[in-house]
Amino acid sequence: MASAPVVIPASGQHTATVIFLHGLGDTGHGWSPVFQDMIREPHIKYICPHAQTRAVTLNMGMKMPAWFDIFGLTIQSKEDDKGIEESAVKIREMMDAEIKNGIPSDRIMIGGFSMGGALALYSAFTYDKPLAGIIALSSFLVQRNKLPGNHTANKEVPVFQAHGDADPLCDLTFGQATAQLIKVFNPNLEFKIYNGMGHSACDQEFKDVRAFIAKRLPPK
Repeated sequence: MASAPVVIPASGQHTATVIFLHGLGDTGHGWSPVFQDMIREPHIKYICPHAQTRAVTLNMGMKMPAWFDIFGLTIQSKEDDKGIEESAVKIREMMDAEIKNGIPSDRIMIGGFSMGGALALYSAFTYDKPLAGIIALSSFLVQRNKLPGNHTANKEVPVFQAHGDADPLCDLTFGQATAQLIKVFNPNLEFKIYNGMGHSACDQEFKDVRAFIAKRLPPK
């Protein structure tokens, strides 16, 4: 990971943490205002890490912030196994650090947008401690043949997944296929589709994310 993440501290007693991963070409600064201004809860600390800069094959090798390389936009496309796992290790280390600071694993939630959501899903499903939930916005599933594998701690963790029906980059069919694949081993998935939303977010989605966080991470 690049520089230190953006951290929005709890304004009250810190009893829960949300880690949210940005999409391709973005940084943690892109999503931090959402948690600062729209989804903030006084007992929750929000962490928005930055991906390292790397060459992205899909974008003609241009260097940009990315959690892993992307080779294509089909379900059958080759995946950057090494890059995905390297980033997942760093995210798991971040969750471990929160636990060492006194936050129980089941008071930690991880989420992300687009490729950040893909990494959030993979990092959570392969984590060895139970989490509060996963948020995957306009996202997709990576390393699907490895899931759930021998990992059981988050096999049935609650998942909030959302997608726009006008997404030109990560088509709605990716989101639908992701939901179907996850439901094979995890029935606790809520999937919402937003009419007219592209590869972005909307006010109703923010409200739904906030409701999911509030339900899974109530004040304590």
